[in-house]
Amino acid sequence: MASSIQVSGSNELCCQYLHSCFSGNGATDKKKLVEILTTRKLQELRLIRQTYNALYNQDVLHILSNAQRNSPFARVVYLRMSDPQARDAEIVRSVLFGRNVDINTLIEMVCACPSLELQSIKQAYRSLYNSDIEQDTSLKIKGGFKEILLAVLKSSRHYSSKVDMSMAMCDAKTLYEAMESGKYLDQKIMISLLSQRSTYQLKAILISYKQLYGHEFSKSLKRNKCGQFGKDLSVVIKCIQYPVKYFVKQLRRTLQNGDCREILVRIVITRAGVDIKEINNAFAVKTGWSIESLIRNMCNNTTDKAFGYIAEFLVGLLKYH
Repeated sequence: MASSIQVSGSNELCCQYLHSCFSGNGATDKKKLVEILTTRKLQELRLIRQTYNALYNQDVLHILSNAQRNSPFARVVYLRMSDPQARDAEIVRSVLFGRNVDINTLIEMVCACPSLELQSIKQAYRSLYNSDIEQDTSLKIKGGFKEILLAVLKSSRHYSSKVDMSMAMCDAKTLYEAMESGKYLDQKIMISLLSQRSTYQLKAILISYKQLYGHEFSKSLKRNKCGQFGKDLSVVIKCIQYPVKYFVKQLRRTLQNGDCREILVRIVITRAGVDIKEINNAFAVKTGWSIESLIRNMCNNTTDKAFGYIAEFLVGLLKYH
């Protein structure tokens, strides 16, 4: 019972910090707020939202959503406190209906998660926007990526985690034949297979392909006979097969393009408690930088004082597990 009271008291204290910071005079101790929100699990964050509603008769996510227009710190808190499926659905929506469609981010959001999670994101998207991700993707995306991403979105209906290795071997041979039997890549077979296999099953197919033919399927897609469609499919396949590598590539853009805070914020928050430690390790091997050092460096090179709190928030989440 004492433990329950302690947790409740901690939630109430967090709510007081939140209220002071985003609904009051803004004089709260943001460091304490960062400490609390970066060490709480998903269920605890939900309890904090419920506690806030009970104390102030307001939805804290609604308050944060309004505040984030003028406060980058509120944006970070909002993303952290949102349910993952709703948060990811919102990111997809902003990508599709933003000023410019960022295909790299869309691939990240659609292809780096298991089929069951993607199905949940699609359901959240429908609930939030009374629209369908597949329909909106079809409307906003052009070229080979359109067909490929629509196939991945359709594949989420097959969300079993069970893997059939015999079927995977057969499918790997089908992929090879679609690659080698004609003058050009058989796109219809590729799309059909991609749309009918779960993420887990597709990974098994790709493992089988390498075992049978001695090289990655994505490498074959870069040949001239595969054209631009093959190059596009290769990007998606790599993200599905090796999501950690894909995130590292995304983060490397922050080194190449200077101040890319949005990429840092999105990846650290969405992958906290998932695979952020693996991403951090792989990023360090590839670049010689840890993600924390990247965040610190970006913080030192900006005059925006608010980013200091955001930096502490992101560093805190790097240690979250």
